[in-house]
Amino acid sequence: MKKSFQSTIYVVFVIVTFIALAKSFMVYENPFSIYENPLVWLALIGFILVVVLKEMVNVIAIKKATELQNEKDGVVAEDPKLWIKNLLAKWTRAKEVEQEEEIILDHNYDGIRELDNTLPPWWVYMFYATMVFAVVYLVRFHVLNDDNQIMEYDKAVAQAKMEVSKYKATATDLITAENVTLLTEASDLSRGKAVFNLNCASCHLKDGGGQIGPNLTDKNWILGGGIKNVFNTISNGGRDGKGMIAWNKTLKAADMAKVASYVLSLQGTTPAKAKEPQGEIWEDTVEEEK
Repeated sequence: MKKSFQSTIYVVFVIVTFIALAKSFMVYENPFSIYENPLVWLALIGFILVVVLKEMVNVIAIKKATELQNEKDGVVAEDPKLWIKNLLAKWTRAKEVEQEEEIILDHNYDGIRELDNTLPPWWVYMFYATMVFAVVYLVRFHVLNDDNQIMEYDKAVAQAKMEVSKYKATATDLITAENVTLLTEASDLSRGKAVFNLNCASCHLKDGGGQIGPNLTDKNWILGGGIKNVFNTISNGGRDGKGMIAWNKTLKAADMAKVASYVLSLQGTTPAKAKEPQGEIWEDTVEEEK
């Protein structure tokens, strides 16, 4: 009765879990993404563990029943570790302690005797392998002048740079300081304001009047004004050692473009506590506005 109940619970668990996993695979866009759907992975791992453990219990139970039956019938079971002993004997060729008299040498050092053991086959084969490796290495790198590790690294870096350049040249959604444009849509400026208040207001104040950072509402700019310069400053940071940190590792390019556009929308506003102007007056050119 107990065994039947356990089997029923196990079958119900397997069916329910399988259906739940199948449902999640159909519903989620990326069901195998551990960051987006960690519960799917936990359920899958738990399902596999339960099935494996159940089968292990069955195997152990069958093995135990067989051993009890053999013991009852008087059958002597073979040593389960016999194959390991045979393998070690084959790959080491070590003599048993009782057989060491056959290979003992006449040398005697203060009562210490020496055995004439043969080299283990595993050691001999590894030695042969190193010889083959040395010949291949010599021919490949010193005769045929094949690429070494430094040359392979330089080629990989050059290839990666070419692929990055090709991607930048063809990507339509890639925003850089060269192709960024001023955004004027209310939704873009609203998003830029939200990101600004979260990350920038602590140094520039929410109205852009400046505190630790400079005033963003006047026409003076330390590293140049205009959408391209402001975007570049946000992305790569300000002056070395005393300027703003680089935000390109924290913010997405699209958000940095929206923040830069929002910052420029503050031009001409009147903050509550405006900081003294810093830098030089920036006048937008026709090229800059494009």
